[in-house]
Amino acid sequence: MFEQCRWINEPAQWRVENDTLFVTTDTHTDFWRKTHYGFVRDNGHVLAASMDGDFTAEVAVDGDFSSLYDQAGLMVRESAERWVKAGAEYSDGALSFSTVLTNELSDWSLSSRADTNRFRLRMTIAQGVLKVQCSTDETNWTLMRLAPFAPGGATARWLVGPMCCTPERGGLNVRFSDFRIGPPIVKDLHDVSM
Repeated sequence: MFEQCRWINEPAQWRVENDTLFVTTDTHTDFWRKTHYGFVRDNGHVLAASMDGDFTAEVAVDGDFSSLYDQAGLMVRESAERWVKAGAEYSDGALSFSTVLTNELSDWSLSSRADTNRFRLRMTIAQGVLKVQCSTDETNWTLMRLAPFAPGGATARWLVGPMCCTPERGGLNVRFSDFRIGPPIVKDLHDVSM
């Protein structure tokens, strides 16, 4: 799948080997728009595929998270002003699952603590709704976020792919594997199975 992607903010160090994307983040990279801090940053790393319409994207993430705001996961992006990123983020001395939904301004929510540096992430957009899920055992999925996220224009066109950034440093090593995008997985909201 990585051969169908292009970089938004290509990092200095990256490679694809045996269908695994290895990335080392550049210094002071992030995606954020204004809320609380007042600044705009749009220099995080995303290796994104172009998608039309509804879809489900999924990836396995394994990172060496250790510094404030170290983060990696998936991003769905319509523009620099309209996007969502989700994954794991290091904050207050621990790794937690997080999402940032941006529509001109960014919000930020942290959910459960991540008890491992390796996890799977799934994002589904179907009928104008975004569903974000995570799994640490590749069997059971936890709902991280459910939000309206219809395309801004007449047709849905997205950039979708693995994302990582390090607002406070550089040098986070992340491995992304089993990246796939397909038809939307639509099932009962409380069905946490595969």
